Amino acid sequence: MFEQLKAELDSIIERDPAAKNRIEVFLLYPGFKAIRAYRKAHKHYLKGHFFRARAISQRALKKTGIEIHPGATIGKNLFIDHGSGVVIGETTEIGDNCTIYQGVTLGGTGKETGKRHPTLGSNVMVGAGARVLGPFKVGDNSKIAANAVVLSEVPPDCTAVGVPARIVKRDGIRVGDLDQIHFPDPVSQEMCGIKRELDKILEEIENTEQ
Repeated sequence: MFEQLKAELDSIIERDPAAKNRIEVFLLYPGFKAIRAYRKAHKHYLKGHFFRARAISQRALKKTGIEIHPGATIGKNLFIDHGSGVVIGETTEIGDNCTIYQGVTLGGTGKETGKRHPTLGSNVMVGAGARVLGPFKVGDNSKIAANAVVLSEVPPDCTAVGVPARIVKRDGIRVGDLDQIHFPDPVSQEMCGIKRELDKILEEIENTEQ
């Protein structure tokens, strides 16, 4: 138990340059507090103590602003950075070493029954304000850009950008180790291309009129 706790604290320090030491993370990080409460609530949930499990999760929500349903399945070393407004649904599954920023929703569309929420592989990063909605998988090592709305599967080692989200690559090669905002925007790129073509047409019209 102590070794796992230490590993989770160290994993946060590795990913957050603002973290100074384990004590700071343990006492002051709302994401860490929310995950600890989830671990406790999840044990009660698995035993069928559903009311007690929800009571623990709702108490953690009031303290941290992070709502994790006790029925979710979460692997090792999840880091919820800042965390306010994060919602993780009941049938969500999260692999190891994932990072989630503030305002993220791992939710359903309201149309499914049973498995309603997404599955994140290991080493997945979900940027601030992103919405991942539905019972599909986001593959290992993939990145979801800030404010993206993901409605379908994301393969491993890919980057999803936009509303609705699209898979983005550079020169046929997956996007490298970028942060949560510096992603190419396919919509903007397409609009720039259309503008260039329009400028050419207008120039040709002006030349024929002279």
